Amino acid sequence: MTVIDRIAAFHDDLAALRRDFHAHPEIGFEEHRTSDIVAAKLAEYGVEVHRNIGGTGVVGVLRNGNSHRSVGLRSDMDALPIHEATGKPWASLKPGTMHACGHDGHMTMLLGAARYLAETRAFDGTVHFIFQPAEEGLGGAKAMLADGLFERFPCDAVFGMHNAPGLAKGRFSIRPGAMMAGGAFFDIDVAGRGAHGARPEASIDPVLAAAHIATAIQSIVARNVPATEHAVLSVTAIHSGDAYNVIPDSAQMRGTARCFSHAGMDVLRRGLERVAVNVAAGLGATAEVDFREIFAPVVNDPAETQAIADVAASLVGDDAVSREQPLILASEDFSYMLEARPGAFINIGHGDSAQVHNPAYDFDDAVIPLGASLWARLAEAKLGRMPG
Repeated sequence: MTVIDRIAAFHDDLAALRRDFHAHPEIGFEEHRTSDIVAAKLAEYGVEVHRNIGGTGVVGVLRNGNSHRSVGLRSDMDALPIHEATGKPWASLKPGTMHACGHDGHMTMLLGAARYLAETRAFDGTVHFIFQPAEEGLGGAKAMLADGLFERFPCDAVFGMHNAPGLAKGRFSIRPGAMMAGGAFFDIDVAGRGAHGARPEASIDPVLAAAHIATAIQSIVARNVPATEHAVLSVTAIHSGDAYNVIPDSAQMRGTARCFSHAGMDVLRRGLERVAVNVAAGLGATAEVDFREIFAPVVNDPAETQAIADVAASLVGDDAVSREQPLILASEDFSYMLEARPGAFINIGHGDSAQVHNPAYDFDDAVIPLGASLWARLAEAKLGRMPG
């Protein structure tokens, strides 16, 4: 594995910065301290800083030479509402909030690349360092796009990266086309008629209706999605009543849907509405469905996938880059940036660690120089000096 010597030389600075981010996590659209530090570091490196894009988002602009070519490199910034259980000296100082997905490491890798590129400027064009708020289901990418992200900071291509526990350190994985699932959340409100638990004949039982809906929902993927495609519908919560001897008036259900195309998501939405409404009606109850797409599928541009995979291979060797990453049913809202501009999303190995969104997870500082080197070499490759 080859990392850039200069980035390796300031690895300790980056590790300290990452641990500071980790100790002071902030939920989506509340990343005020985080964005202050990101902006201050970019300015310290000599990068032009733009703030309050899509809320708490930050964009750093680094220009060199005369070319009009440009590239965007994106990191997420937000933490999760999780109680940390790592026991690390740099553990979260904010109870109930932690960097359980590695966004602290993602920011640090991108800042490391910004520092190096600002020092060396071995490119011809413009690099946009995009620090996005609220990735964890709160719409941060959409907010930045609505705030004119690519109109204000034009990018010929845009790239994102995420750490991958279970993938060995020193390895990368990616695939062209659909790579990560689109995701939706749904709520189902079931209305019935309450009664004494000893007199169910006087009720329209919403608990019974909710139970039948939860079972029938599992037919939607099995009987509406081709077996050669991938989709998941999961009911993750049912809430109703609070007494042993009372049949309640209503029940509330919630869950998630995942698939790899907008057309597939529409199949799941229509199936959910049809099944919930009609199963409830068959039992004398009513059901209302609120289905909300939170993430689009991550779809990598084939040419840009090859470009970033080739850069990764130049650092770690071709054998350490999987170019046919298996499909991932988790979601990522960088997908909306990929719908607006060609680009690609790559995974960087995080080794044998706790999984993301786990209270025991902590980003491995050993990964930082490689991730920063990938960003730096990618910018140099996309914006190589033109002969003249």
